[in-house]
Amino acid sequence: MPPAGGRRAAPAEATRSVPGEALRDAVDGTETAGARRGTRMTNAAGNGTAPAHEPESAPGTPSAPYGAANGPEDAPAVLHGAAKGPHGGAATGPVSASDAPHGTPDERHRAVGDTHSAAGGPVRAAGGPVRAAGGPVRQGDGPDGAGGRRISGGSGEEWGELVAAALLGAERRRPPGGSVRALLDKAAAETVRRRAGARPAVPGRRPVPAPEDTRTPLPAAAERRLAALLADRAGGAGQTGSAGRRTAGPDLGELLPQWLAEANAQGYRAPAALLPALLDAARARTDLRAETLAFAGPRALWLARYNPDWKFALRDGVRQQLPDEEPEAVDKLWQEGLFAERMALLSAVRRRDPAAGLRLLASTWRTERAEDRLMFLDALRQGLGPADEPFLERALSDRSRTVRATAAELLATLPDSALAARMAERARSCVALDRVGGTGIVVEAPHECDADMQRDGVMAKPPTGRGERAWWLSQIVEATPLGVWQERLGGLSPERIVALPVADGWRDDLHAAWCGAAVRQGNAEWARALIGEPTEPFAQGPGDPAKLLSVLPEEERGAWAARFIAAHGLSEAFRILGVCGVPWPVPLGRAVVDALEIAREAGSYPWSFSGVMGLAERCLDPSDAERLAPLAAVPGEREGESPGAGAYWAESFQRLVATLRLRSAMLAELREHDGSSQAEGDGTDRAEHDADRPRGT
Repeated sequence: MPPAGGRRAAPAEATRSVPGEALRDAVDGTETAGARRGTRMTNAAGNGTAPAHEPESAPGTPSAPYGAANGPEDAPAVLHGAAKGPHGGAATGPVSASDAPHGTPDERHRAVGDTHSAAGGPVRAAGGPVRAAGGPVRQGDGPDGAGGRRISGGSGEEWGELVAAALLGAERRRPPGGSVRALLDKAAAETVRRRAGARPAVPGRRPVPAPEDTRTPLPAAAERRLAALLADRAGGAGQTGSAGRRTAGPDLGELLPQWLAEANAQGYRAPAALLPALLDAARARTDLRAETLAFAGPRALWLARYNPDWKFALRDGVRQQLPDEEPEAVDKLWQEGLFAERMALLSAVRRRDPAAGLRLLASTWRTERAEDRLMFLDALRQGLGPADEPFLERALSDRSRTVRATAAELLATLPDSALAARMAERARSCVALDRVGGTGIVVEAPHECDADMQRDGVMAKPPTGRGERAWWLSQIVEATPLGVWQERLGGLSPERIVALPVADGWRDDLHAAWCGAAVRQGNAEWARALIGEPTEPFAQGPGDPAKLLSVLPEEERGAWAARFIAAHGLSEAFRILGVCGVPWPVPLGRAVVDALEIAREAGSYPWSFSGVMGLAERCLDPSDAERLAPLAAVPGEREGESPGAGAYWAESFQRLVATLRLRSAMLAELREHDGSSQAEGDGTDRAEHDADRPRGT
């Protein structure tokens, strides 16, 4: 017999979800909703009855609401809780408009617009019939770039009220419509209405076509290689094992800088389809920007105007097209352009004509913001000369402390500037030869930091753990032209000055300040004297040897680093290797490989040297691959050796050899202008085979 109300209990398979569950289905998606209903129907089948709280629906009506796979964009998951009544029970009621069936658009609109359910009962949808279009079109409803605007009846405040009511609960605030059931009906109807349709937006102005790039296109093999390098950078898969250990495959993303440098050297243009991925890579890694933007060419600038994520391209060197012979256009761009455009313009003008760049900056200096003044002032490093001194002297009185410090730093690099002369006078009063003892240097550090010193860039407050007088002395000596010391200290050469003893424990402070001055002024003679022979570890020497090495010629850097590794091993070599040229000179490469072999023979684990091994993969000459191939064999374990160390070392050398072979194939592809040859293909296949070869084979 039919139950009370004249409605027959539906079988479990044909039950329909109530409005609250329809909303849960819409947010959860069809798979989650289906799993939930499947569990409920299984339980109901075991009892022999359908769930009592669910009304029946027409046979064959799908159980998922229209759009269930795409939950409402702004419906919070907390609305799931609104499916419960005031006392925690499930909400009940007739089928709501959110339960519109799947099917063709006409069927869905008929189902939504009908005011009666398939079973003959009334459909409640926010208090009345549901219109297919839902109401007037609001200009702000459509997502950007969707090609149209979303049609939405009612206001955003109405949806906000529904969300707020669901968050607070019926016990704390009376829901719209007076009941939880009405709240769910309103939310379901609003969801359907917001999805009901869209109309095209007003067509915008068609953008100007991208400029032509007349450079040589990439060979096909090189283009495929670039796509693989970019895909590996974006995915990052396959570079570490399950335990976080590096796998035997090459790290393709780390080879991208070398690929770009070689492509630019060969004069190729970037494939149009890969420009977005290239710009994304340059956005994520600042070390890639210069080479990436040079390779991407004028089309990168064109793209950057349409994507704010790529605005760095306007600032970091792509804008090379200056309006030549059009000073009005330059002035207009400088006065009205975006900051990135103005920064690029100033840098480009300074490269072409330093005096014109200075005039451009001076024309608006007083009206610029402090942070912009700092960036613009830093751009004067390019082409810095005596003509910039009057402007920089005025900047010493700037309101911003960072601007004053930058101006003082720039003036200190001009040996004939007035600031350098003032610093030299202060330094002479602090450092002198020991006339009493006959040899050595005596130091009398400043006793105060007066206003004139602070105006010239001397910071009064020292870093934590450093004395005031030592801090003031180091800043004065570092800003003093190095030529002053040969005159002040008896005409001695830098090597002999550095060898002099320094009284009263001031040696480390004085030598560290000289190191800073050598790096700032780019003085190779003083850098060579201060770095000396690599007989002492870093902790026992003044300054930073890596910075001093960067001042020396490239060949000299490699030779010094090779001697350092031979004397001290690889434990402190990482920073030194980072400033050496690529590829490493032959003596340096052999020193690194010999040190790695010594570490393996000593039974050390290879991940202690993972940083050096990674540099070796990128910096060793690719022609060394065959010479290093025997090191990739798995040696037998010896007594006293760490368990598994030999196999791990073999895996590391396999990775090294595979990467070197891959670099060799990569460079060959770029140097073959008429397409990749069979030999290149063989080299590429061999490198990829080695990358996939299991450990120990």
